[in-house]
Amino acid sequence: MTGVADLPVSPPTSPMLAKAARKIPAPDSVDGGLLYEPKWDGFRCLLYRSGADVHLGGRSEPLTRYFPEVVAAAVAGLPERVVLDGELVVVQGDHLQFERLLDRIHPADSRVQLLAGQHPASYVAFDLLALGDEDLTRRPFRERRALLETVFEDVRPPFHLTPATVDVDQAERWFTVFEGAGLDGVMAKPLGEPYQPGERALKKVKHERTADCVVAGYREHKSGGIVGSLLLGLHDDVGRLHHVGVSASFPMARRAALVDELAPFVTELAGHPWDPETADADQTRRPGAVNRWNAKKNLSFVPLQPTLVAEVAYDHLQGDRFRHTTQFRRWRPDRDAGSCTFAQLDRPVGYRLADVLRGHAAQ
Repeated sequence: MTGVADLPVSPPTSPMLAKAARKIPAPDSVDGGLLYEPKWDGFRCLLYRSGADVHLGGRSEPLTRYFPEVVAAAVAGLPERVVLDGELVVVQGDHLQFERLLDRIHPADSRVQLLAGQHPASYVAFDLLALGDEDLTRRPFRERRALLETVFEDVRPPFHLTPATVDVDQAERWFTVFEGAGLDGVMAKPLGEPYQPGERALKKVKHERTADCVVAGYREHKSGGIVGSLLLGLHDDVGRLHHVGVSASFPMARRAALVDELAPFVTELAGHPWDPETADADQTRRPGAVNRWNAKKNLSFVPLQPTLVAEVAYDHLQGDRFRHTTQFRRWRPDRDAGSCTFAQLDRPVGYRLADVLRGHAAQ
């Protein structure tokens, strides 16, 4: 990191953050107007380049060693001295694949190098913090965006400039159609504001749907004695119950109350659909696998009779599971657990990711 320390904006710098909004805000809701962008589903990353030195700064740790192909491409194709804010993504086919990013966070360099060749990452830029010897963070976003567009006139893949529009109707269309390419929603950014590290000065609008899921177990909270997360399941077309995600956002008092609510449903693991000893264990997604980030983390769970049904809100799917932690909405005593299948899930209409990356916005 020593080579990038002489940049006008140097690491570590906290990225500018966003607050969640239920709907896309109108442009006149903020002085100076808003710029709308797709919300990318990747690793947030501040990229610093000074000559031959490149540093990739993530939200919680440096990402430089995990993405050697991006470092090499930055030296070959970005301005000599530049600081960008953007997102690392991996594209497979015509869709973003967040799982391939997770695979990169690996202690073995040989594994990282192998995956860099098999599934190379791309970088989608959406802000410019420094260029040459000038700190741009105090300039309004409209000026930073204009300079970023100029910079990217000569930049080639794996670097991309995110599409942007001031048309709220266009943003509404993006919110609908870009999800089919794996994007996560829409961002709204004040055009008149400076860059504000660590501040939630932006707005994000993400997709939300609901599904009725079987609650077939729970994990205890790290403090012990109360519920940490509910383990959710859905049945496939032959009746197997697959673990598809968790619901975990509860106040502490509610976590304690859930222990009593769930007590009548506690059962033995033997004979449970997620019992690793069952015949179809290799074909059923179950909780309890070794955690890729922390092999010592306790992923044991309290099995429940697979008869409870809860309605949860989710943003989107990653393969056959929920991409993020779901939000508990209510119990559904009126639903038969056997009817909770993958068929109820709303899958977005497909959209060509290549068109998004080339800036060919949906009309």
